[in-house]
Amino acid sequence: MDTPYGSAPLPVWERPEPQPRAAPVPLSRAKIAAAAIRLADADGLDGLSVRKIAKELGVGPMRLYDYVTNRSELLDLMVDAVYARIAEVGQHTEWRATVLAIVHRTRDAALDHEWFADLLGARPHLGPHALAVGESTAAALSQAPGVRSVDDLQRAVGALDAFVVGALRREITERRTARSTGTDVSAWQAALGPYLTRMLETGRYPTVARLVVDGAHLDAEETFHHNLTTILDGLTEPRDRSGVPPAPPRPE
Repeated sequence: MDTPYGSAPLPVWERPEPQPRAAPVPLSRAKIAAAAIRLADADGLDGLSVRKIAKELGVGPMRLYDYVTNRSELLDLMVDAVYARIAEVGQHTEWRATVLAIVHRTRDAALDHEWFADLLGARPHLGPHALAVGESTAAALSQAPGVRSVDDLQRAVGALDAFVVGALRREITERRTARSTGTDVSAWQAALGPYLTRMLETGRYPTVARLVVDGAHLDAEETFHHNLTTILDGLTEPRDRSGVPPAPPRPE
């Protein structure tokens, strides 16, 4: 098919569902995605296969290829099913409330489906629900007082996206580490506490010492919210960027 991007097959979002067939187990892309999500929640993406999904659904593996042509399309369906949950927060009357609701719902979704965090931060997700979330987020950020142009909006979206991806991946990595080692953050800190105390008492790391001793000790959810609001605070006031220097040149 000829598209604005050349001759390419239709993406899974635009291909019609296969015609229903007389079969003991009816299938749909939504049903396949739901089964794949259950398996990925239990075993991660590495444990996901067409054969396992087919067994979960009680059908032969080849039937799934009538609905998805490859693993990439399957992951697209799974991701967009998660975005459907995020999209439920809708739009609030105030831009900041909308962004907070979307980002916190994204965190909730990632904690429930840890594999989702693994798929954030690469190529953009373009399923209909992902686009709806992107539209709601961008529309809200465009109303921030500090966003006065499309360039400002691009920076705001980019900064927020970088925070969300980094924060969620870090939190999920910590959860996985705690499970694999049997040592949570508190136990890890207790084990290394004496060493860190000795290092800080040398006086060579005064700023780190201040952070450790005087800084607030927040849990994961509080830390996420605190850091998120710091980013949004930076968008609440218009600012003069005429004196902002250009980015440094990249090394040869």
